[in-house]
Amino acid sequence: MSDAIWSELKALPKPSLGELFADDANRLDQLATRFELGVGGDASGIRFDWSKTHLDAAHIAGFEKLATDMDFDARRAALFAGEIVNPTEGRAAEHTAQRGVGKAESVELAGQYHARMASLVEAIHRGVLGEIKHLIHIGIGGSALGPALAVDALAREGALCDVHVVSNIDGCALEAAFAACDPATTMLAVASKTFTTIETMTNAESAIEWLRDGGVLDPYGRVVALTAAPEKATEWGVDETRILPFSESVGGRYSLWSSIGFPVAMALGWPDFSEFLAGAALMDEHFRDVEGLANLPLRAAFADQYYTRLLGCQTRAVFAYDERLALLPDYLQQLEMESNGKSVKADGTPVDGPTAPITWGGVGTDAQHAVFQLLHQGTNIVPVDFIAAIFPGHDLQPAHHRILLSNCFAQGAALMAGKASEDPARAYPGNRPSATILLDEVSPAAFGALIAFHEHRTFANAVLMGINPFDQFGVELGKEIAKQIEKGGTTFDPSTEALLELAGIAS
Repeated sequence: MSDAIWSELKALPKPSLGELFADDANRLDQLATRFELGVGGDASGIRFDWSKTHLDAAHIAGFEKLATDMDFDARRAALFAGEIVNPTEGRAAEHTAQRGVGKAESVELAGQYHARMASLVEAIHRGVLGEIKHLIHIGIGGSALGPALAVDALAREGALCDVHVVSNIDGCALEAAFAACDPATTMLAVASKTFTTIETMTNAESAIEWLRDGGVLDPYGRVVALTAAPEKATEWGVDETRILPFSESVGGRYSLWSSIGFPVAMALGWPDFSEFLAGAALMDEHFRDVEGLANLPLRAAFADQYYTRLLGCQTRAVFAYDERLALLPDYLQQLEMESNGKSVKADGTPVDGPTAPITWGGVGTDAQHAVFQLLHQGTNIVPVDFIAAIFPGHDLQPAHHRILLSNCFAQGAALMAGKASEDPARAYPGNRPSATILLDEVSPAAFGALIAFHEHRTFANAVLMGINPFDQFGVELGKEIAKQIEKGGTTFDPSTEALLELAGIAS
């Protein structure tokens, strides 16, 4: 049935953005929605504006029909019920339970884990473990990208702890963190689901040596382990009182809400971390309870599928017009491309069209002077998401933020309208799509809702394509070959052999 629906969608007329606005006076009301937060007495919210995308009534009806055909309601219900939604690994995906929305037993367990983490965070802040000014958080992938983004977004001023996130096995990254910290007042957080990840554990061993060389008599006493394998952390040398577990059903790129968020809580304090969870929970409830086009993540997925499947767009760009969200495009790259960059469906059969586009992007006005030439006049059609906040994160003259937001809104208007010219080099075709997410402010609650929105958008896209967004076998092959190189005795292709020889690495 889905093949027939896709055929119907492809056959529909594709009006221009200008025509869509001209023909529908209610378009803005239908496709621009305010999401209310109201967490902790905060009356702020987020505006999600998808009116500058090419979604029209006919395509929306077709995508809603597709969602029904792909059992979207049942898949969504299974996600929140803690049922197996990752069939290749036989697992549930219970990141929403970390925010208090999901299977009752899982929510209760997450609450217990959070209480344990809150106690440790508050004890460290009270000085129970001595004077702690710095935290070096060591992880990789989802164990590092989420914490790095959240700390950068929310803890630029007034941080309760100076947090440095290290993921790269390149020693330069670790040395930079060492240079910024005093071993006498530094703790380590080692984040690994299995506590065997080679990059993370190698960096952790070097950090232990740095503490020891810096005069710390019991360096393992400075380690907090964030893991789903607490016994492995104990074997490595971490005392059980400083092991913060999380559930096996919480995937790496969805783990920020679990004990992987420890460095965020260290930087912000537990009350703000709780608001971060609460904002995400509001988005969870919206995604769980709202139907059709009014469901914000599903609406975004409709537009994503329009551009990827119907127009053949191979990329999607994300531009944060807020320095605090500079790492958001990097975070979304992993979330979307690792989740939906698949070539088979959940049942193992080949996909019948493109899946995840390449997610890329940058920061505000910097990107305008680098890549926007292609967006406005290039031959590639690139859907763009603009993300900004009404209230700035600084106390400088209002002109700074006024110019920033003016540029953000102007780019969306220019992409849509274009500009005719008798000089082809100065002509802008227009009719180029964008969406705008406008936060009132970058608060913990708003940031939590923003990240949860993208998680659910990713899941909704997966359902519409019939794929499993929760496995990631594509990251394994290269790592396996790297291990073979480390062990030696294996022959590779001539190019690889030559590179190994030049680098002084025996195969």
